Amino acid sequence: MANVKLTNVKKVYGKDTVAVQDFNLDIADKEFIVFVGPSGCGKSTTLRMIAGLEDISDGTVEIDGVVVNDLQPRDRNIAMVFQNYALYPHLTVFENMAFSLRLRKTPQEEVYKRVTEAAEILGITQYLTRKPRALSGGQRQRVAIGRAMVRDSKVFLMDEPLSNLDAKLRNQMRAEIILLRQKIDTTFIYVTHDQTEAMTLGDRIVIMKDGFIQQVGTPTEVFDMPVNLFVAEFIGAPKMNTFKTQLVREGDKYFVTPYGARIEVTGKKAGELLAKNVESQEIILGVRPEHMTLAKAGDADAIPCTIRVNEMMGSELHLHVEEANGDRLIVRIPTITLEDEQRKSMTYGQTLHITFEGKVMHFFDVQTERNLLA
Repeated sequence: MANVKLTNVKKVYGKDTVAVQDFNLDIADKEFIVFVGPSGCGKSTTLRMIAGLEDISDGTVEIDGVVVNDLQPRDRNIAMVFQNYALYPHLTVFENMAFSLRLRKTPQEEVYKRVTEAAEILGITQYLTRKPRALSGGQRQRVAIGRAMVRDSKVFLMDEPLSNLDAKLRNQMRAEIILLRQKIDTTFIYVTHDQTEAMTLGDRIVIMKDGFIQQVGTPTEVFDMPVNLFVAEFIGAPKMNTFKTQLVREGDKYFVTPYGARIEVTGKKAGELLAKNVESQEIILGVRPEHMTLAKAGDADAIPCTIRVNEMMGSELHLHVEEANGDRLIVRIPTITLEDEQRKSMTYGQTLHITFEGKVMHFFDVQTERNLLA
């Protein structure tokens, strides 16, 4: 078993610099959990407290039911992979991976067995006699992961391990980490500022801001039902469009009136608003760029906009548009849905009309920024 529990964990630097505040989380055995958030939100500090590399100002960290606050990192039975690889440049790949085992006086036969097995899983067997300087960034990161693997630890901690890699290597290493997780039977705690990594890797995601947990949930849960405006705008790429408008209740029906358009709320969202007896009010409305569609001028639900930026992404266009009041929105349009002439006409300064369906909206309180349906 390798469950981890954090109870009322707090980290304070100096007298009043609070890095992590009232952090509570139960991590199940063999779960892959991801801490995600902007720089300075406290995610790496929390990971380092679990590892024993940072003192805990208040609260407790338990691993398998044992409070580890006062245990040294080497006594916590954890393995950690760092952002900068932290390999010994004068040692070969084999020696780097075997280093911790030899410190523990592990028999040579066992050292050889564990290192070669890990190298085979990671596809770096052919590099065992090389030194780190002869490896690419992705290969070095595999060595760092292998060095952690051979320790046979209960908990596997990873602190932004892909942030130093280029985009192509990051995509490749993400897939390899998913495969690795299927091959080694342990609990993963992974830190990243990249919400794409969080969404693709985690069983659950812990979204943090200013030292506080904002939401904990599966990738689907945090994407479909963000609890507040911060989560809504943080999860998803490009980020969710948000703007103030009126939510209007007419009997058992609801409408929104963005920029003079009139769009009925439909589907599950309409039923949830009615069940919560939500009345007419000003709201912050959220609509993801992929849910924006093109409309015809003159339609009741059409919003006229001016194109400011057209990003050609291959399979889709990202149109950055500006509404008459100055609000900026992003629209994602699959290129396969456009005729060549239509695509060529979408240039700077051109006018187009956009809309969205009533079932894809998110509603946030203007004062608290909480999701009205969460």
